[in-house]
Amino acid sequence: MSDIVARARALADDVLFPQAGAVDAAGAVPPVTLDTLAGEGLYGLTGPVSHGGLAAAPATVHAVAEAVAGGDLSAAFVWLQHLTVPGMVSGSPLADEWLADLCAGRRRSGIALLAATRPQPVAITARREGDEFVLDGGVPWVTGWGHVDVVLVAARDAEDVVHFLLVDAEEGPTLTAVPQQLVAVQASSTVEFRVSGHVVPASRLVRSVPLAQWQARDPGNLRTNGSLALGLAARCARLADLPGLDDDLAVVRARLDAAGPDQLPDARAAAAELAHRAAGLLAVATGSGSVSRGHPAERLAREAHFLLVFGSRPAIRTALLHRLGATR
Repeated sequence: MSDIVARARALADDVLFPQAGAVDAAGAVPPVTLDTLAGEGLYGLTGPVSHGGLAAAPATVHAVAEAVAGGDLSAAFVWLQHLTVPGMVSGSPLADEWLADLCAGRRRSGIALLAATRPQPVAITARREGDEFVLDGGVPWVTGWGHVDVVLVAARDAEDVVHFLLVDAEEGPTLTAVPQQLVAVQASSTVEFRVSGHVVPASRLVRSVPLAQWQARDPGNLRTNGSLALGLAARCARLADLPGLDDDLAVVRARLDAAGPDQLPDARAAAAELAHRAAGLLAVATGSGSVSRGHPAERLAREAHFLLVFGSRPAIRTALLHRLGATR
């Protein structure tokens, strides 16, 4: 799998990073960028080989995510959401219909999974009515709107069973998507996603999992998000010619890789803190130019700020506050 990592790094250096400033200014990731990621096989990174995917090992997924994030964080956000879905669909009744297109990037997906991770209040509720599910509620963050065909929605019923459903990414009387105004990665097309009496055929059910069972495995899913911070920190180190940061990157990366569920929040906090520090060092090394709107140092500083709170959990927040000096 070293070949796909090398291709991702070359794509980040030759295509994504050179255009990242223009993408940020325009506020939208060009469709051709995502088509390029699909053409390199990156949409199938986590999918099974049987349906055209790469079935990449976690270490490969993390290395590719780090590379893409170091190129253009907005594009990385849109693409990364998709990677959850092929793995979820694999082995489900929807596999034969959906997997090949998901792995090829012909069909692209976002995620709305807050109902599966937050105990209360329930973000999106589900009730079964015959051959349909009826969904109500919403989540503040669904990334890639306008770039995705479906959203994998986690909706919870009255018995605390989480139903994962593929919902068409189309607005209508019962589904709305309101653009979020973000300090960074505005080009990721992130929206507030809301449903009210929205009907989804039961044939779109990927799987149903008791809430407690899903939450027991959720911490393990947090590792990949740490790669975004590592990618940004690595880019800052290269731009500022700060090789001393390479040692810090290696340490934080190793901690993330070795962390179990109990250690992962602190390891994630260390990655976010490193990105924050690296962006600060880049600003200082750059000088006054770093406060000019559109300078790479200015954009990366905003993105590092964003990563302090992205994909967080209470334990990550506590660990990060401690690392930043709030507690002694």
